[in-house]
Amino acid sequence: MSSPPPDSTAFEQAKAAFFDGLAHLQAGRPAEAERAFERSLQHVPGRVSTLINLAAARVALERPAEAIATADQVLAVEPGNADALLHRNAALSQLIERADLARDGGQLDSARALYRQALSFGADRELMAYCLAGLGDAAAPPSSPVAYVQALFDDYAADFDRHLVDVLRYRVPEGLAAPLAQLHPQPFRSALDLGCGTGLCGPLVRPRVQRLVGLDLSPRILEQARARGIYDELHQGEILQHLNQSAEQHDLVLAADVFIYVGDLEPVFSALRRMVPAGGIFCFSAETAGADEATGFTLQPSLRYAHHESYLRTLAERHGFEPLRMARETVREDQRVPVEGLLVHLQRQG
Repeated sequence: MSSPPPDSTAFEQAKAAFFDGLAHLQAGRPAEAERAFERSLQHVPGRVSTLINLAAARVALERPAEAIATADQVLAVEPGNADALLHRNAALSQLIERADLARDGGQLDSARALYRQALSFGADRELMAYCLAGLGDAAAPPSSPVAYVQALFDDYAADFDRHLVDVLRYRVPEGLAAPLAQLHPQPFRSALDLGCGTGLCGPLVRPRVQRLVGLDLSPRILEQARARGIYDELHQGEILQHLNQSAEQHDLVLAADVFIYVGDLEPVFSALRRMVPAGGIFCFSAETAGADEATGFTLQPSLRYAHHESYLRTLAERHGFEPLRMARETVREDQRVPVEGLLVHLQRQG
């Protein structure tokens, strides 16, 4: 049975409060707007237009859980309402951003609670499971969600080089490229730069390779790599899929700061056993701080994977690679704290 229509006095009072709320919202006064919309709803409960604007005010007030609950009142009666969905999505993104900030600030219990709340409100299940695994709430998945990595680097593309080199003190490309002349004096026929990013490795290895191929997941990052004019070919795609589908051979494969997004490296080594000919070099960086010796890798609260040295040595031996060099280095800084890692150079055996 439907509710009786409001009397004319209640409707006029609701209307006045509603327009008062709109004026406050448009003037950037969300707290006053919220109070006005609440008054309007006291006179005419459940009015869709009022609830939509109340949700917008609560998003502006950075109270995402309340904004979602308000938007859901609209969606219960109008499931496809575009404005309600817009405010709901904004509030859900706000909630996840809060969780991320809590995680980055070391407030791990708060981050767990916020990620669980976001999950209960319908946030991407794979991404939330990944974030919670980084906080120790579940077993680590074998790799980072593809959509997460692509979005991360698409957003990061414009400021990638400056932030990585100047802020994070990132020197992995130099650390991988510098030993190559001694470890493999002859030029390389073909090199594959896995997760090439903007191409920081490219200029360092270009003088020693006849052909240079780059692969990355992010289209926007690849635009910057292409602008360098260093690579003979650039491909957009996921690493393991590319390795399994490509019939090419490369006597140099580099992966600088890539395996922080890949935990289980068994499939990568298995594919490279076929791709790298005897005498070829596979070199990469890995974070080691916090790595679990029992499992070989750990997903850290930073949402980066760390690998244990014994795990990397076992994989190398199993798949026909001989360690030429495993150097412990500071691979980056995180919140101004040095991050321990390994720079690994392996040679494919006959």
